Amino acid sequence: MSPPARPKGEYRNAEHEGSSVSLPRVRIVSPALAAANNGNWHTAARWQRFLAPVARVEIVGVDDAEANDSAPADLLIALHARRSAAPIARWRERRPDAPLALVLTGTDLYRDLDVDPGARHSLQCASRIVVLQEQGLARLDAASRAKAVVIVQSAPTLRAARAPGDADFVAVGHLREEKDPETLWRAARLLAGDATAPTIAHIGAALDARLADDARATMAACPSYRWLGALSHAAARRTIARARALVHPSRMEGGANVVVEAIRSGVPVLASRIDGNVGLLGAAYDGYFPVGDADALAALARRFCADAPFADCLRAQCAAREPLFRPAAERRAVRALVDGLLAARVGAR
Repeated sequence: MSPPARPKGEYRNAEHEGSSVSLPRVRIVSPALAAANNGNWHTAARWQRFLAPVARVEIVGVDDAEANDSAPADLLIALHARRSAAPIARWRERRPDAPLALVLTGTDLYRDLDVDPGARHSLQCASRIVVLQEQGLARLDAASRAKAVVIVQSAPTLRAARAPGDADFVAVGHLREEKDPETLWRAARLLAGDATAPTIAHIGAALDARLADDARATMAACPSYRWLGALSHAAARRTIARARALVHPSRMEGGANVVVEAIRSGVPVLASRIDGNVGLLGAAYDGYFPVGDADALAALARRFCADAPFADCLRAQCAAREPLFRPAAERRAVRALVDGLLAARVGAR
């Protein structure tokens, strides 16, 4: 009797099955590794876990990629068009016919493609282009869009009951201009004058010394605001899960996983109206405020605290989006991406 056919996207593990068929080798190039504890690293690590049963996967930092260029690999997955431009160009030059998936993760999609030749060359080199939410497709030219797919990020569910001392609102993002912490701080100062000021916990490493000084100054002026600095991913997730809402004021996002994590914890989001947020939360979501508008953010936060039906509406809207962000869906999409690229290479031989 012939063995059953493997489902599409599955590869036989030679070590465990005694087969002569070896697992494909996948190299993920990331601008950030574990120490950075940022979105690029979490995407790379999550995709490595998804692919581990069906491929041999290594994650390589951009700075270390050249030393690994000659190592065997069947497929390159590169995160960030500009920051990974050099390893992308070398891969395409040395392996003209080998598959390459480019994941557009944020500043590359919403800034670098307009100004950086290396980022645009990365698009040309890619066999497939991945955007992390549907709105990202509109940023691509016709040729790039023709080879683009949407893979929405995911997170495990995490629920936690609120306890005394938990913040009303939590913001998560390292202190840098793209995350727009200054709008959060201006809103915190506006809210501090209220009779009952909502508490705000702000998680993120100080990547900019000036912004760190501003965070400390806001804490001194607003006892309801606390900058917690860098926390582990697990601690940040627990803080999100215990908050009443996530505040996400970014100016630029490819599709923030922290928004996904909040929704998977049953926590609604007060978000800047940018494509990266609209692509995750939907165009009809009622929890947006204009980018950089601290007065609007403060008014939205006050309404959320005072208007229970409005808060319930945001929870219901986020709950309706929650199935999009389950790990099984992202795992299927990532394996299908890899399967399609490797199958195309085999078919071209």
